[in-house]
Amino acid sequence: MTVVAAVWSALRTVRDPELDEPLPDLGFVARCEVDPAGGARVELRLPTYFCAPNFAFLMVADAYDAVAGVRGVTRVEVVLLHHFAADVINRGVAAREGFVASFDGEAAGELDGLRADFVRKAVLAGTDRVCRALLAEGVDAARLPGLTLGDVPAGPDLDRLRRRRNELCLPAGDEDALLLDPVTALPITPSEAKRHLAFARLTRTSMEANSGVCRGMLRVRYPRIQEEENTG
Repeated sequence: MTVVAAVWSALRTVRDPELDEPLPDLGFVARCEVDPAGGARVELRLPTYFCAPNFAFLMVADAYDAVAGVRGVTRVEVVLLHHFAADVINRGVAAREGFVASFDGEAAGELDGLRADFVRKAVLAGTDRVCRALLAEGVDAARLPGLTLGDVPAGPDLDRLRRRRNELCLPAGDEDALLLDPVTALPITPSEAKRHLAFARLTRTSMEANSGVCRGMLRVRYPRIQEEENTG
């Protein structure tokens, strides 16, 4: 694998925190280049000029960390384009400062809690995906609270759910409950299941709707994305 291919692979591990999707899949990576000396430059673009600066900071910082870990990369530059806080974010990430230091006097705290909240939403959305598949196969909804992850057929949705639960240090083994509270890590009881599943479904549909809106806005803002897709 070439270094630039490895950088693209690393970028696929970086997600929009709200949408839980890789940046390249969303079209957020405008350019990715690696020079002969191993210097990597990545340019990121977002759907609007006013995308939330905390979300943007997380994506730029995560992209920096992912690219910096690629073997063969000797220097990293990640640049956010066409955003009202781009200068502050680009400078802060390049200096390896946190969110508070980058937005001196304007930020109330670092973003660890926000990141964890989004991963909890991803756990709920992932739970809905695997449960919908089980219900489609004829599993009685009343059985779901008694099932474990080991009862779910193997597949990418189950793998994704396990990874998100692992990120929060939630139980993710075959013997662990399929339905659990992503905050307390406690299994969902039968009396709680209907409400839990409804919330999981609402979370998934909300994330997917936001993803569709963001993709559409990005393609309006950058029409060449559509041209690139049409020409392969």
